[in-house]
Amino acid sequence: MPYQDGTFGCPVDVGLQLINGKWKPKIIYELLQQTCRFGELHRRIPGVSRHVLTTQLRELEEGGIVQRNAFLTVPPKVEYSLTEFGQRLEPILEQIMKVGEHYISQQKQEAAADPPS
Repeated sequence: MPYQDGTFGCPVDVGLQLINGKWKPKIIYELLQQTCRFGELHRRIPGVSRHVLTTQLRELEEGGIVQRNAFLTVPPKVEYSLTEFGQRLEPILEQIMKVGEHYISQQKQEAAADPPS
């Protein structure tokens, strides 16, 4: 994932680039729970199109975060799981969830304290 000058640049930028996107954190979160087949993963993430899910999974696979396991069966069976590197993102996602939960709680409290006129 080198930048134009051939170097990797800032580690924060590189880390964010790996999980950047509306759906990648949700995909990673679901795969932290369990290995999933494509259809199951698609059902667990409401709102994502099949095309976008496929694209995001490929990008996560290229980044070394997701592993795609294809089984030679009829019909074909493909499972997605996190690599060891991908599993290292768990504490980061947990912190993001805590920030989100705190923010939602704070917004609810502010809305309750200041009812609409």
